[in-house]
Amino acid sequence: MTNKQTLLSSLAMAALALTSGLAFAAGQYGPGASDTEIKIGNTVPYSGPASAYGTIGKAETAYFAMVNEHGGVNGRKINFISRDDGYSPPKTVEQVRQLVEQDQVLLTFQILGTPPNTAVQGYLNENKVPQLFVATGADKWNDPKKFPWTMGWQPSYRIEARIYARYILKNLPNAKIAVLYQNDDFGKDYLVGLRQGLGDKADKMIVASKTYETTDPTVDSQVAALQGSGANTLLVAAIPKFAAQAIRKVYDLGWKPAFFMTNVSASVGSVMKPAGLEKAQGIITGGYLKDPNDPQWQNSAQYKDWLEFMKKYYAGGSLADVNNVYGYSVAQTLVDVLKACGDNLTRENIMKQAASIHDLKLPMLLPGITVSTSDTDFAPIKQMQLQKFEGETWKLFGDVISGSGS
Repeated sequence: MTNKQTLLSSLAMAALALTSGLAFAAGQYGPGASDTEIKIGNTVPYSGPASAYGTIGKAETAYFAMVNEHGGVNGRKINFISRDDGYSPPKTVEQVRQLVEQDQVLLTFQILGTPPNTAVQGYLNENKVPQLFVATGADKWNDPKKFPWTMGWQPSYRIEARIYARYILKNLPNAKIAVLYQNDDFGKDYLVGLRQGLGDKADKMIVASKTYETTDPTVDSQVAALQGSGANTLLVAAIPKFAAQAIRKVYDLGWKPAFFMTNVSASVGSVMKPAGLEKAQGIITGGYLKDPNDPQWQNSAQYKDWLEFMKKYYAGGSLADVNNVYGYSVAQTLVDVLKACGDNLTRENIMKQAASIHDLKLPMLLPGITVSTSDTDFAPIKQMQLQKFEGETWKLFGDVISGSGS
């Protein structure tokens, strides 16, 4: 080989090494990810019986727009594709298949509702597509052995119901409990958790239960039947439309039970105000987010940052709706995971980093509540604090209660 040939060969090898190095530096990517973009899929009921939750998708869209305006995540812009499934599982299946097979998203994020997520869980796990931080507290999202691609975010419904049971046993030992719940895994989880929490007293204390379907026009007849049971304590596990109806009907009947409401229908803006603030007085729920209506937070830097975000990026969103705090907070969690992924934006690494969160503090979580996961624990938030509706807002009371302690 001549000197010229040797030089050319060396230059070719150097160029190959440089090209390989640049390719490696550019990152390892799954579908929907590149040097410039991270494509994320989502379904939310912007229409239908659960349309009050549509604001969550809008808040998340707004948050990612803010992130993109500030340079994105590790230099990549988030392309958030959010579609309306009307809280209809067949529609969710259709939309999610399109997101995965046509839009080629890297992951799905915050698909909303227990029935919609149940409908696509098998498909997403079979295809090894992250079903990340689902917007539902069903217990089954924490099953990394059977469903390693599915992870929850908010406290589980069973944990929440066990917290109510513990409160009832301590403070209302003579309670006769009636339960109104949605006839699916969402509602049934509350009944299971309540029974678990009451233990051997469950059969004696739970005197009546009624279900409703999301296609029902109202829950008036169910509430009237529960009153007729002689119950003096009521637990309602319902989405906002039916939660507001239940609050109104309890008030109109002149029934005054100790009233416990699922956290997913604790929004002042989308439940309490439509029901009538005067009709919601004294209701108890479990909380983990700062209620934007609570004056104690409104001078804090964290609240002011959220307020500034809302005014600039989601000006049409209600400042009274805790669902907009929820969307903001869960979007922050995802951004934290994406940052941790660095330049390895594969689906496998997304799940690895999502399962490696240690005591993440989010500005709009209640003090003492953090986000933590592991490869055997897909329940990021396990703590809540009880709160009672008084006047125009929720008033916290008692200590932060962990799921393991409830």
